[in-house]
Amino acid sequence: MKLRFLGKNSTPGDSPTLYATDRDSYVVQGWKVYANDLLMRLDVPQGQTVIEVPPELFEHLTKDGHATGKIKSFTTPIMLITEQGTCILQGPEMHDPEALSQMRMPDYEICIEVPKSSITALLEENSGPDHLSPA
Repeated sequence: MKLRFLGKNSTPGDSPTLYATDRDSYVVQGWKVYANDLLMRLDVPQGQTVIEVPPELFEHLTKDGHATGKIKSFTTPIMLITEQGTCILQGPEMHDPEALSQMRMPDYEICIEVPKSSITALLEENSGPDHLSPA
């Protein structure tokens, strides 16, 4: 899998990152979620993982041809919004060695691969269940 860097939301020590792939998907790199209170609220199937990212990360979708990167619909893969306003996403953990070799990822981060259609649906007006309850 080839990655195309779209952007990061960086502060010292943190680096959630968004990539477009050559497989009609996005790779979202974010903070691993360890908080049991959050994990207990989710049904996480085997092979999937949960990450946390700031919503501003999706502003980089404009670099992939979208008019906006503002989230308007909080639906899957976004499962929850935390009290701090960050997004909890769930998806298949990415294990592709070629893609991982193109990334710099600290030990406290992990990445998921999500279909482009699922991410771009977040840019449309809310048409699904509301997940805005604070985590």
